[in-house]
Amino acid sequence: MPLDDRAIAISATFTAEAIQPGLAFWTGELGLAYEIRFAGYNTLFQQLLDPVGLFACNRGGINVALARFEDWLAAGVDEQVRRLADAIRAAAASLAAPLIVVVCPPKPQYQEAFVAPQEALREALAGLASVHAIWPADLEALYPVSPMHDPHGEELGHLPYTPVFFVALATAIARKIHAIVTPPYKVTALDCDETLWAGICGEDGPHGVVLDPPRQALHEFMADRRREGMLLALCSKNNEEDVAETFRAHPEMPLRMEDFAARRINWDSKGANLGALAADLGLGIDSFILVDDNPKECTEAQAEAPGILALSLPALASDIPGFLKHIWAFDRARITEEDRRRPDLYAQRAERARAAGAAHNLEQFLASLGLEIGIAPMERAQLARVAQLTVRTNQMNVTPVRRTEAEVQALLAGGAECLTVSVKDRFGDYGLTGAILFQTGGPALKVDTFLLSCRALGRGVEHRMVARLGEIALERGLERVEIPLAAGPRNRPAALFLESLRTADADGVFRLPAAQAAGVRYRPGIVPRSVETQEKAGREARPTGRRRIDYVRIATELRDPNAVLERIRVSTRRTPLPRASFDWPRTPLEKDLVELWTGLLNVPAVGIHDNFFELGGHSLLAVQLLSRVRQIHGVDLSLEVVYSGEFTVAELAKAVELKEIEQAGADYQDLLQELEDLSDEEVRELLAKEQGS
Repeated sequence: MPLDDRAIAISATFTAEAIQPGLAFWTGELGLAYEIRFAGYNTLFQQLLDPVGLFACNRGGINVALARFEDWLAAGVDEQVRRLADAIRAAAASLAAPLIVVVCPPKPQYQEAFVAPQEALREALAGLASVHAIWPADLEALYPVSPMHDPHGEELGHLPYTPVFFVALATAIARKIHAIVTPPYKVTALDCDETLWAGICGEDGPHGVVLDPPRQALHEFMADRRREGMLLALCSKNNEEDVAETFRAHPEMPLRMEDFAARRINWDSKGANLGALAADLGLGIDSFILVDDNPKECTEAQAEAPGILALSLPALASDIPGFLKHIWAFDRARITEEDRRRPDLYAQRAERARAAGAAHNLEQFLASLGLEIGIAPMERAQLARVAQLTVRTNQMNVTPVRRTEAEVQALLAGGAECLTVSVKDRFGDYGLTGAILFQTGGPALKVDTFLLSCRALGRGVEHRMVARLGEIALERGLERVEIPLAAGPRNRPAALFLESLRTADADGVFRLPAAQAAGVRYRPGIVPRSVETQEKAGREARPTGRRRIDYVRIATELRDPNAVLERIRVSTRRTPLPRASFDWPRTPLEKDLVELWTGLLNVPAVGIHDNFFELGGHSLLAVQLLSRVRQIHGVDLSLEVVYSGEFTVAELAKAVELKEIEQAGADYQDLLQELEDLSDEEVRELLAKEQGS
């Protein structure tokens, strides 16, 4: 059966099918149309290396590798981890879909022994752009559960974890998938009073507000996000001088005024101010998160600026740290060096804006910049940034197709080439701001992707990019450069740029003779235009393309795996089978087993003669059932009980009772053997003690 174009393909070193209900729940919750597929039992190495296996055929989805080091004790953990690292490196170069590697937690007795091999694997994966990892410490920090391990399930069916841990595992994987496939938010706009501090600076005075532990945690959380490249802004109904004085009065605050790339502190509506902040930063409104303590302000801001994500902090301040930790909108699949430099880049941008204001015209301003443009073949370390640009760049993007790192790799493996564009001027380094993907076909150099970050627009960089394509075409003896345009409301600047070079053909492709492309030059006009005006050109109001995800519900109602497990059980509960009669339990043991079956099978009622498999049971549930029987009743039953005949509550009760009798008989035989080993005098002494007691 061929894979769906969007599949989650899973391979593990153990029986992992119990993760399916949790993943199905989260794909539904997130609105992701993924098919969930499992590879054959314990075929992880094969799947990573097989050119026609499940992973290799999954070109439009996500691959998930689940590794448990305990499964390699007999073969040698260190050697197997080295094999795994080699297989992942090979897979990263060939698989089209991103790969999530999950190192599953070991039992406590193995934790210390596995530290070194885990660190060796972490080091091996560090440079692989299309590989994302989840470590045991991540699972423990975000989704701790108890009990986690199921020794009896492992013994019966190599099912080593409890149902609630499989839900925790599914949640962590779903969260990572969300980070990979969802365009990241770029700006967090923060309210001040009762958000950044407890109190109201305009009433309590700048010295009267308090940085309590929950707000301290909020500051530290946002400072971490800033270090990852998220821009911070202030959006507060307040007097700006009161806010500035509050920061000066509290040097203990981790965030300082200079950490905010932009601010709107006035008495206007939050929605209007967010729109102004978006204009200031040259970003779409749908890239903003508003964090505010006031639910009313959040609701009004969301209504006025519907593209934003408005987060109302919990009413109980002590809940703030946990709430923020479980807002998936703050997650990043990968943090690049470009991301870390972003806040500094926006500070440089402000300096450029001031220089632009002082220039007499655009030509004078551009000449004063000392612009340096570098166009070169992509290096392997730049892959993550190139893929990121395809997701984040909207205005100067001729075919706004979003591509993962694996998809870019697949294009390169198919013969495409990639050029990267780096820009710097006297104010600083813009970093890697543009990319071109192209192939040669027949007499033409055919562009697949042509994009440039908005922070480099209006400076002639895009003209230099076309000229470089023309030069390459001439060097290779090609006739022309072909640049397709998929026009839309978000990439109007790209359309205007291409139309300034040539008229498109009927199929929407701009075909430039190679010599003409190589001769493209930027000729700025003499009308003064600021950098801000340049970057705003062509930007239009547009509806957000984001899926609407209820992040607050996830952070409040669905952050506990036990709560998610209960939601799954409620949502998948089966209707009772039609029946003429119903056989009620006759003994306390049968009553206990009926309760256990109804919970595991997720049915409202079970008769003692109902067949386990006709009620929807399967082998994994049978393993979990026998494990629970062992925990509750202390009897060790084999899977033969399940498959030797009709598997019903009545038959299971008989098996439990027979095992209890057998175990009691064994205890009696042990006692007789112990007595046989005693002398007559020791027996009489023992009897005397018993009678005396």
